[in-house]
This record gives sequence, C-alpha cells and structure tokens, in this order.
Amino acid sequence: MGSTGTESAAGAADAEDDRRNVSDATGFLVLGACAAWSLITAAAHGGRPEGVLLAVLAVAAGYASGRILGALLPVVAPAAGALAGLGLAVAAPHAMADPQFVSPLGQTGAVAALLTLSSGAACCAAWAARAAVPRLALRLSAAAVAVVAAALGSTTGLVASTGVLLCSLAADRMRRRAPALTALALVAALVTGTTWAIAEDVMPAGLTTVLQDQLGPHRVLLWHDALTLAHRDPALGAGPGRFGELSPTATQSLVPDGKPHSAPLQLAAEQGLIGVALLAAVFCWVLYALWRTPRPTPIALTAGATLTALVVIATVGNALSFTMVTAEAGLLAGIATARPLADEGTAGRDHAEE
Repeated sequence: MGSTGTESAAGAADAEDDRRNVSDATGFLVLGACAAWSLITAAAHGGRPEGVLLAVLAVAAGYASGRILGALLPVVAPAAGALAGLGLAVAAPHAMADPQFVSPLGQTGAVAALLTLSSGAACCAAWAARAAVPRLALRLSAAAVAVVAAALGSTTGLVASTGVLLCSLAADRMRRRAPALTALALVAALVTGTTWAIAEDVMPAGLTTVLQDQLGPHRVLLWHDALTLAHRDPALGAGPGRFGELSPTATQSLVPDGKPHSAPLQLAAEQGLIGVALLAAVFCWVLYALWRTPRPTPIALTAGATLTALVVIATVGNALSFTMVTAEAGLLAGIATARPLADEGTAGRDHAEE
C-alpha cells in the first residue's frame, strides 16, 4: 500500500511538472509571436519594431531571472525587487527629463507602475517569509510604498499600491485561486472595454463626460486617433512606432511623445487586432502560470492582483513603453511561478484540487 501511494504521488508530481513545462513553452511561444508580429507589421507598412522587441526581451529576461532567483531566494528576491522598483520610481522624475516624461500623461505611467510592482513584490516577499517579524516588516514596507506614492504626487500609484496591499491581505482567505484569477481577468477586460468604448464614443453622454474629465481631453483625442488608424487597417495596423507621425493630435502637441497612452489602443493602431490579441494572450498566459504555480495561493493571487493593476495602468497610460517596467513585471511573474528549493508546505498545492 505504501509503495502504491509513493508511486501515485510521484506520478502526480511528474504530471504537474509536465503541465508547468507546457505552460512555460506556451508563454515563450506567445512572446515569440509578439516579436515576430511586430516584424511582420513593420515589413508590411514600415515602422520601428525595436520598442516592441525590447519590451518582449525585457519580459522574457525578467521572467527567466525571476524563476531562478525565486527558486534560490524566495524571500530575498522579491524583497530586493521591491526595493529596486521603489528606487527607480523615486529616481525616475530626475533620470528621465525628456519631454515624454514631463508631459502631463507621463507620470501616470512609469512611476505608478513601478510603485505598484514594488508593493506587489514586497507583499509576495511577506507571504514567502516564515517568521512573523520579517513578514510584518515586509508588509510595512509595502504600506510605505503607498506613502512614497503620495509624496511623489502619483495618485494612480497610491490607489494601485494600496489596492494591491489590500488584495494581498485578503488573499489569505482564498482557498481556491481559479475564481480569483478569473475575476482579475474580467477586471482587465472591463477596463480595456471601457477604454475602447470611450475612444469609440459609444458610451452614454453623461458617463462619457465624467470619464473624459478624469482622463483629460488630450488623452481622449489620442485614443480617437488610435482607433481611426486601427479602422484603416484592422489586420496589420499602421506599423509599429508610426502612431506619432500619423496622429494629428500627437503631431500638434507641444510635447509629443508619439504614444496614444494606452497599450491596447497603441497595438490596435500600429499592429492591428492581432497585436491586441497577442497582448491579451500574454496576460492570460501569466494568469494561467499563476494558477499552476506551486507557490502558496496568497503569493499567486498577490502577483495576479499586481499584474492586473499594471494592466489597468497600461490601458490608460504609457507604462509599457518603459523597459524597466516590463522587466520588473516579468521578474515578479517569474518569482511568483518559481519552485523554491525549500518546501513551502501544502498551501501552494491547493490549486491541484481545482
């Protein structure tokens, strides 16, 4: 009987490893497709695919590094990532004194994203810590990120980092991660759909007015231009990096940065609906990897909430145009899906019951 039980456990572990290998292979295939599609659209209409290629490389490198560091240093790695992200967020306004960052839309992108990722990494480190004192210290550091966000004047960063902290604390009560991850996917889809509806001007007049007042008329005009370009060629778009030269609003701006300040709309304009679908596929792959991860559920859900907050920020801002943001996001995803050499108990395997 004991031998049978051992063989059954070994078989289950092998099956789990196979599923994780398939998940990893699928992820890198999707990232490869993103890179290949940017080259295809650039060949069709011209453009500069370097930005997309650099972003894909940053995500892949960050993810691979996170998998290694998360296995070796499950507490230190996310804590160091949180500190690095916070340092970059504080230094960013001084290190990036170019027009795209001093424009009114710039700070809602990179700084808010880095603060959000820092908060999520600190919360993941707290859940990975076994002793009470380090866990409390790491949670306090996550709360300190929100204070820094307020000091920097990043309202988006303040709201997002606080939301990540609250979601992380609530994650301890979740026993099944699939419903929570599905809810996060729905949140991302809802925000993206709302952004698209604002750009198409198909929402009720009163609600549109309220949202446009919050977003700013310049951003909404950029979104309109992005959809106009997408309608001209829904399959291939206008070519990567060409929004700035084809958008009337961008060319007439006093501080043009060539971005519509919405990742889905930028991809729709420059790489067509296939580009948008590939971006959605990357996010779905990350959520699936978090569902299959052997890490405890609170870590998986904290990382999921953090990356969903990043998606929301990128949907209404310019976050994914910064390599440090995409690299930090890949690092967090890698750490949250790593298999630590030290056993973290059975909490991480509750997803197998789903």
